[in-house]
Amino acid sequence: MRVSVYKRAFLPLAAAAMATVLAGCGSQIADPASAGSTASSGTSCVDTSGSSIKVGFINSLSGTMAISESTVFDSLTLAAEEINASGGVLGKQLQVVSEDGASEPTKFAERAGKLIQQDCTAAVFGGWTSSSRKAMLPVFEANDALLFYPVQYEGLESSKNIFYTGATTNQQIIPALDYLAEQGTKSLFLVGSDYVFPRTANKIIQAYAAAKGIEILGEEYTPLGSTEFSTIVNKVRDSKADAVFNTLNGDSNVAFFRQYKSVGLTADTMPVVSVSIAEEEVPGVGLDNVEGQLTAWDYYQTLDTPANTKFVAAFKEKFGAERVTSDPMEAAYTSLYLWKAMVEKAGSFDVDKVQTAADGVTFEAPEGLVTVNGENNHITKTPRIGKINSEGLIDTVWSSPEAVEPDPFLKTYDWAKDLAK
Repeated sequence: MRVSVYKRAFLPLAAAAMATVLAGCGSQIADPASAGSTASSGTSCVDTSGSSIKVGFINSLSGTMAISESTVFDSLTLAAEEINASGGVLGKQLQVVSEDGASEPTKFAERAGKLIQQDCTAAVFGGWTSSSRKAMLPVFEANDALLFYPVQYEGLESSKNIFYTGATTNQQIIPALDYLAEQGTKSLFLVGSDYVFPRTANKIIQAYAAAKGIEILGEEYTPLGSTEFSTIVNKVRDSKADAVFNTLNGDSNVAFFRQYKSVGLTADTMPVVSVSIAEEEVPGVGLDNVEGQLTAWDYYQTLDTPANTKFVAAFKEKFGAERVTSDPMEAAYTSLYLWKAMVEKAGSFDVDKVQTAADGVTFEAPEGLVTVNGENNHITKTPRIGKINSEGLIDTVWSSPEAVEPDPFLKTYDWAKDLAK
């Protein structure tokens, strides 16, 4: 998701990834019928000979992103337990190996290499920030391994080794902008964390605004984990913008909204549309600070579908009645079921065969039916604009009439033709 303090940190990652490759165990994953292999140059160390198969979970369980990513770990855990209870994948039980990305892109790259080469996992699930994803990408490509990435992001990317189960730009950011335009918004102020996702998202928003006659009155960034927003919120207030587009991530949202309210700004006076605040973050930010504010996602706990009713009930039964579900959690939960369906369609854990089988795979997810697009490894999503209610949940105030095909490079938008260059 982001160009930031992490951009400087990313420079040594290519060398680190190459070192990981040279130390690694190759690319091809054996078929279930094959005997388990051991790590060696040019071959995979995934062992398919026994009654179980290893999968990796990689999430920030510490650091500034833990407020969000620990919840994804929980939903992945639920999906793994459900799949095991129903017979596993190709008759094999899932054995989960978990790693903490610790909110650091370099740690994500290092831990991803361990999951692939030392733990010999058949697929890895997780990551949140685009900095973490971009740090892991060369590791998965060099090892021809699979990462299932569950979070909305800025688009302009596609890899055969990553399946993107969160929304891409035309399934979240553009629908949010369309909604604001329909509500009569003529000016925006942009606030974001200083890394890949907000920078790229705001580049897209700037192009959209220029094409649609919306004025951008300010654009401010702050490092991940920042807690001082007094200068920024004063600039926002003084701009008298119609609305704020918020791409802050992690616990920075807590400080931003508290200080936003402290200068007299509310959902009525200057609404904020957030793309990284979901049900799980609301209590941490403080309901009094965000009630009535808008969000843009593809899933909310309040959705009335049979699959969601089942998902929410199962999650609460396992983790507690007070817990809530959110879009990244649902996308992560869905990702494990999609991988299961791909493997079973392929009849193999082999990466190449799974990639070939992926196109057209569907799953009746809590958000609705999703389908894998094999050309770009994204999935169909149904964009939804929500409003945070008095109970801290999010009600849908607008929804796309049908699932939207993923367009990560915005090829279908004339105003975006120069963005991917």
